[in-house]
Amino acid sequence: MISLSSVSPADAASAADAAAKGQIRQANEALILAAAERVFAGAGFGGATMAAIAEASGLPKANLHYYFGNKQALYRRVLARTLADWLVPAHVITPEADPRQAIEHYIRAKMALSAQRPHASRVFANELLHGAPVLGELLVTELSGMVRDKAAVIQGWIDAGRMAPVDSTHLFFTLWAATQTYADSEVQVSAVLGTPSLAPKAHARATEHVVQLLLRGCGLLA
Repeated sequence: MISLSSVSPADAASAADAAAKGQIRQANEALILAAAERVFAGAGFGGATMAAIAEASGLPKANLHYYFGNKQALYRRVLARTLADWLVPAHVITPEADPRQAIEHYIRAKMALSAQRPHASRVFANELLHGAPVLGELLVTELSGMVRDKAAVIQGWIDAGRMAPVDSTHLFFTLWAATQTYADSEVQVSAVLGTPSLAPKAHARATEHVVQLLLRGCGLLA
């Protein structure tokens, strides 16, 4: 173990400087990615420009190229980050978990992501509509692997009589459709509800509806 007294002032200053630079980099990347989600969602990949993303982020265009290289790399990062964030809620689906609690957690987490980052969902949906030219490999590896593993868990619950006999794989398609539509089709939902956008109260109402409907369909509600 190295004692604190053995660390020179110069080394300590260097470590503090590196930590500060790391925090600045993380903050700037977060700003750029959030801006990129908005611009790609509105203009599509073809219509989006690094200049527009820089303006939306409030950072110089040079920063975008420094952190991400080019538009293609930034677009790929947006998609990969979105998919990674969507995979996290499924971690609670484990053999020893309570089926109702695990599936409810997954639904609520996906609904929250639709509310918090609707632009990311729209970029993802647009990529799928165009045949997933960038995302294709991740779909057949990471996403497919997650569904395969978690569907096996759900099938185990079904076999044990812990929930209704649903198709454990297609259940995920239903979950995604029910949750992501509030981001991807917000304009349609808002038009029907007669509101300019989906306000938090309306989204909370939607969340309770989706939770109750899907849990009941899985035989997890009386």
